Parts: sequence; C-alpha cells; structure tokens
Amino acid sequence: MRSLQLHRLGRVEYEDGLSLMRLAGEAVRAGLPPDTDHLFLLEHPPVLTFGRSADRAHLVAAPDWLEAQGFELHETDRGGDVTYHGPGQVVGYPVLDLSERPDVRRYVAALEEAMIRTCADHGVAAGRHEEHRGAWVGARKIGAVGVHLARWITSHGFAFNHDPDMAHFQVIVPCGISDPRLGVTSLAVELSARGKATPPVEEVETQLATHAAAALERELTQGPAALRTVSVVPVAADGRVLLLKRAPERGGFWQPVTGRMDPGETSMETARRELREETGADVAVEPLGYRHGFAIDHAVMGRPPGPVRGADEEAFVARLPPDFVPVLSAEHTDFAFHSLEVAARIPRFAGLRRAIRLATDRDGAGLWWRRRQT
Repeated sequence: MRSLQLHRLGRVEYEDGLSLMRLAGEAVRAGLPPDTDHLFLLEHPPVLTFGRSADRAHLVAAPDWLEAQGFELHETDRGGDVTYHGPGQVVGYPVLDLSERPDVRRYVAALEEAMIRTCADHGVAAGRHEEHRGAWVGARKIGAVGVHLARWITSHGFAFNHDPDMAHFQVIVPCGISDPRLGVTSLAVELSARGKATPPVEEVETQLATHAAAALERELTQGPAALRTVSVVPVAADGRVLLLKRAPERGGFWQPVTGRMDPGETSMETARRELREETGADVAVEPLGYRHGFAIDHAVMGRPPGPVRGADEEAFVARLPPDFVPVLSAEHTDFAFHSLEVAARIPRFAGLRRAIRLATDRDGAGLWWRRRQT
C-alpha cells in the first residue's frame, strides 16, 4: 500500500499552492521517498479560480468590489468552471500516482466520499448529486471537486466549506451551476440549523485526511514538521523597501530578509537576528500579523532534489534609520532600495510580495494596492 503523507500548511497564497503541487508531483514521479503520495490541507486568501471550461459570464461581481475585498483571479489547468476559495474553507490538494489504477471516476468519487463521510461525522447527511460533482446536503453544495492529471499524477483536488463567509459565493455562479433550485452551504451553517456548534478546523482536517486515505486506499502518515522561518521587510526612512540579492549558489533572486528559526528562539528574536546578520541593521522589528505556508523548492535554493517539506513563515517589518547603508553577509551579493510599486512585484514568492504590501500599508503607503490588483 502506498502511503499518503499529510501536510497541514495553514494559510497559503494561491500562487504558492500551485508551486507546492508542482514540487510534490516531481517528488512523486521521482520516488522521493518511494511509494509516497501527498495530501496538502490548507486555506487560501479570497481567490476565484477558472478551470479549463470556465465561462467568464459566471463572474457576476463588479471589479471594483472584488478589488476592495482583496480577491485575486487565477486561470488554472484543472477541470470545471469558476470556483471560490477563501478563509474558512479547507482546501485539499492530493498529489498521487494513479498509474497502477488509472481510474479518474474512481478517484473523483473518493474525494467526494471523504467530504461526505466528514459530514456524517457531525450528523449531517451528505451525498452526491445526480448531475453535478461534489458533496451535497440536499440541494446545497458543501464541497467542490476539480482535478488535473498529467501522466497519471494528480493535482488540485477538493474544497470543503467548513466556515467560510457565505456572501463571498455570491460573486460567482459557483462551478457554473445556474439552477436557482441549487445553492451553497457550509458545515457551520448546517450545524447551526441543527443547534450544534462548529467544530475546530483542525478536527475537520483530521477527518478529511482520514477518510481520504481510506477512500484512496492509502496509509495515512504524517509529513515532516514544517520549517519555522521568518521574513523581515526593511523600510527606509523615505518609505522605500530594501531588497537583497541572494548569492548565485543560494538562488540568485531578490527578496527581503528571510531566515530559519534557531532552537530556543522566538520568531521575533529570529527576525531581529536575521536582519542584523543580513543587513547590519540592529533595530526593533514589528510583527505584521501574517503567517503563511509554502513548500521548499530545493532547485531554487541551489540544492539537489529531495522530499517535499513545507515551511511556516511569520512576517515582520523593520524601520531603518535615516541614511542607512546595508552591510551584506556572504549570503547576498547586492542590495537595492525600491518604491512600494516596484518592490511589491519583484520577489518570486507570493507570500513575500504580500508581506511587502502589508508592511508598507502600515504607513499608508500601500493604499495603491486597494486600487489595483496584480
């Protein structure tokens, strides 16, 4: 029996989610480790995704409203129409090798079954709809399925409505289903109607993972603990953002300060230490209230391929003194100060770009982002 390695990553930017599926697919194909598939459970910020058969007419919200609410829009290679992801929704990305039993219908049915059984765990009777994929509570959809396969390696997966903002579903015709008799629901809504409390998301994730493994005939195992990392956005006295260029053997790309936590350190201690080591600035750091998960890309870091491992990163901001000139460590070869508009587009990782926007928003300099999404 192949193992199904579980990774809980918390909040993940949608673009970083696409990357982690790609990295996991490469690891599964290469057998790193052997006979191992992956299940990522996570949450996205508000995002609308368009499948290969999506109809743009199913996007019904005004662009100004979408911008004000912070929605992102992404084209994807999965099947299906337009789908919403956002806070309060458990997104599951199974990355599996189905070559030994190449049955797409069976695979999709297994993902539906995981959501149906999770509903049953809480006394909510869910099932399938005769015309539409997903998990349904009567005429209300509680979980969506949209998958992609490349040489029988899967990506994308399912989205289970734990306790999302149900108003967000009004911006689209969910999954292109325009039948007014059908709607959308969540576990929280269904339990509230039954006079029951909403369970914690950790409990629901465990149930989804357990049922998915059983339906897929995999042995559920725990993935390696996520690396604890920090990022620090250094902001100059004039509002510009300091970015550093990593040495070629470390990827050669531009980013703000980043680093791993040492044993016994708090995240704030790590952030201040990394800022001092990488720039020479010994100043206070301030948490941005933003944490996100992502998968370590060995190739980008100048390392050989290896097993999939996630990272849990907390973001900080630091105010640099006037006329500050960085003193670089051996990890970097160059530095540059950029305006917000430029700096927020340079880092290759979506989480770092969001950290820059959040850091500069604290001074009001990021108001432009509310007027224009990238």
